[in-house]
Order: sequence, then structure tokens, then C-alpha cells
Amino acid sequence: METILIWSYAVLETTPARWQALVEKLPPELLTQPPAVGEWSALDCLQHLVDTERWVFPQRVDAILAGQDFPAFDPDSQGGKPDTSQSPVALVEEFSRLRATSLTTFQKVTAADLDRQARHQELGLVTMSELLHQWAGHDLMHTVQAERALMQPYIQGCGPWQSYFRDHIVTA
Repeated sequence: METILIWSYAVLETTPARWQALVEKLPPELLTQPPAVGEWSALDCLQHLVDTERWVFPQRVDAILAGQDFPAFDPDSQGGKPDTSQSPVALVEEFSRLRATSLTTFQKVTAADLDRQARHQELGLVTMSELLHQWAGHDLMHTVQAERALMQPYIQGCGPWQSYFRDHIVTA
């Protein structure tokens, strides 16, 4: 059970550096290009991670520790859109700052807290362990989603090798 504390912390701690590397090296045109109509670009994925650091995960950890219920989060109605005046580097720096604060919140959780429960507005009773699994998985999911968005121009241009990317082609 304590393994989830170690593994989740490791994922959460390393995610900002992964994003930093992408944002510092790739052009904004690639970062803002959605993989298909209606799909999120890499920068949209990063904005979503910023939103969930600001409004979701640390608050849920605190709620479960306090035995308080918490609301659902709808990224389409409650999340932000990337500010076009803010550079991708500034956005990843904001994410890094928010994550550093979130990791302080994470460090309050002990193995004894993993079975604590609170009620999620839509999902019902959830445990701290389940929340930590979701938080780390959420980081990985949206980082992979961003990388899939970044892959699309390369997949489209690789000619006969395109069939090797079949599992990574994003369609609307």
C-alpha cells in the first residue's frame, strides 16, 4: 500500500521536468497544433494540468484528510484555455510552481491515510489511495496525450511507415 505513495510522488515530481523539456525545445506552432478537430493540443493538455493543480488535486487531498466531501471538476466548463499572450515557457513555469506547492500537500499523506474516504460529487466514496492513483495516472495520461498530439505531423509525413503508427493516429 505504501508503494503508491512512493510511485505517485515520483510521477508527480518528475512531470514538470518532462513538460519543461518539451516546451523549451519545441516551437509554439507545434505545441498549439491540435491533432484533430476538437482534440486538445499539447498546450491545451498543459493548461489542463495547470487547472487541476490550481483547483482539483491538492484540494481533494486536503478534503479527504479533513473527512470532507468534494465536488466534481468539469474541464470543459471550469478549465481555462491557454492564454495566447502567455508563452509556453511561462505556462510550464506556472505549472512547476503550482506542482511544488502540491507536493507539499502530498507530503502530508501517510500510509495510515490511504484508506481514508470522502465523497466525490459524481463518483461516490473514494479513498486517498484511489485519489493518488488517479492523480499520477492523470499526469501520465495527459502527458501521453500531448505527445500523441505532437506526433501527428510526423506520422502524416512519414509515408510508407505510417502503418507502424496505426495505434497513435488521432482522428476526430
